[in-house]
Amino acid sequence: MSLSVGVAVALTLAGCHTGPSTGVSAAAASPAGLPGPLDTTADTGPAARPAADTSSTTPTDPAQASVAGEMALQRGDCRTASEDFASASIGATAQMASHATQVALDCEHIPAAWTAAQNWLKAAPQDPQAALVYATVALKLYHVPEARTAITTALAADAKASDVDLVGSMQVLSQQSDATAAFAALEEPVDTPQRSATVLTALGDLAVEAYDFKRAEHLVQEALQRDPKSTDALRLMARIAVLRGDAGSAEATARQVMQLDATDGAFELAEVLQDLGRADDARKELERLRTGGEIDGHEIDRRLALLAYDNGDLEQAQKRFTDLMRSGEAGDGAMFYLAQIAEAQGDKEAALAIYRRLIDSSMGAQARVAAAGLLLESNKRAEAFALVDDLGNHDTHSTFDLVVQKAHLLADHGDADGALVLLNAALDSYPHHPTLEYERATMLERAGQTRDSVQAFEVLLTERPDDPTVLNALGYTLADHQQQLPRAEKLIRQALVSTPDSPAALDSLGWVRLRRGDSRDAAGILEHAYTVGQDPDIAAHWVEALWMSGSQAQARKVLNDALARHPDSPALEATRHRFAPGSGHP
Repeated sequence: MSLSVGVAVALTLAGCHTGPSTGVSAAAASPAGLPGPLDTTADTGPAARPAADTSSTTPTDPAQASVAGEMALQRGDCRTASEDFASASIGATAQMASHATQVALDCEHIPAAWTAAQNWLKAAPQDPQAALVYATVALKLYHVPEARTAITTALAADAKASDVDLVGSMQVLSQQSDATAAFAALEEPVDTPQRSATVLTALGDLAVEAYDFKRAEHLVQEALQRDPKSTDALRLMARIAVLRGDAGSAEATARQVMQLDATDGAFELAEVLQDLGRADDARKELERLRTGGEIDGHEIDRRLALLAYDNGDLEQAQKRFTDLMRSGEAGDGAMFYLAQIAEAQGDKEAALAIYRRLIDSSMGAQARVAAAGLLLESNKRAEAFALVDDLGNHDTHSTFDLVVQKAHLLADHGDADGALVLLNAALDSYPHHPTLEYERATMLERAGQTRDSVQAFEVLLTERPDDPTVLNALGYTLADHQQQLPRAEKLIRQALVSTPDSPAALDSLGWVRLRRGDSRDAAGILEHAYTVGQDPDIAAHWVEALWMSGSQAQARKVLNDALARHPDSPALEATRHRFAPGSGHP
């Protein structure tokens, strides 16, 4: 079976959607899952937990288990069905094990999916489809070596896979897991002399997502050796230069893209200037393009509106988006931005009205969540949750996705205890789900249950000691509560080994250095973190480090600039009150 077919099947099977958690450091992107050694025997899984949390009522005979699984599906008992089919996959045919894997993944029962995927690969050891799905589940469990082996198997079984198929497989694996884990598993099998510039650029892009800019730059250079005029590789090179703060290289590379591709690359320099934080220069470049007369003026207007919005000039953004709406050239996105602006300006009724108009549009998912947040602020919980629950009828969101979304909404609106109730209940339906367990550990801290949060992270660290997300989360939680500071720093530095440019981990390192009294070192680290992440919470930490190091003037400038871009940030507002009480700006 070809990789192209394997990609399609993997996309269908890998139903677990792991999305980023809120926050910067302790609540970094949700990890893929639980660790454990590879064991492709029929009835074992990760050592730390049983592969499938089957109860004593699960039939042990595979045929009986299959029948029981079908009956469980018919009555809507997804957990039992997953466990029954996982049992049915023992010693079964590839077709049966494949079906068991699909059921478990559709039901978000990751331990059962791991059992079934192992049995599928055991039944079809040279099938690239089985290997890719096995790798997908392995990455959810942060089993990086096992995933790497399976990817190697898949590539060897279909050595003539096209670039499109190979890049598609890479995208499946990265979308269904943590980017750092996916890159670690893919780098060795994919980065070989026969790979094209297209494939190497895709791998380099994944390295950027994994926050390893050195490896990303190396891969892009390899790609450019194969094709010096690859605009995709050059665009990625410019992006890496921006993230590293190398403005000169970023601009020069952007101009090179524009020369090679005058049509699709026309906005490259404007985008680079905007990403570098040079809004005035980006605006001038867009107006220069307008005078040339070869670029769609409405597209320039749209970009100018976004530029104003991204830089906190809400009045200008509102005017430009409104003009686009009146011209009939704006889509649903412009209306959504107008709602966001109205909300930021305090006109919650107008914002809610616009969100409601967008509910059945292409921006429906975002509009529903935003509207639900406003309804929660008005204590209309039932109405808010009804909007979120209805996502399942209008989008690809599963029941699992909606539970996590509702937990985030509750926590973001001051009800972390309510979020914990939801997450604890969800763990009964989705036993040992890696995302839920991580979310629960994070939510415990948000609910003020620091001791329980640390304990939960300690358990996760025992089960997946190399997961940088868990290492960073535990390290930051300890540092933020001034506990075990030397160990906290060690944990964070260990996380940075596999994700050296992660703004979350760099923020954690800067924060723990500040807690340990080294404000100058902390300020330098936090500056790097903010250059990469542009997050207001990081900016608040950076301002504090600058202030404590005696650089008050620079601290004021950083705070002013950050407030201009993030005027509604609670962290920045709290920092302003600490260091410049009673003033609009420090």
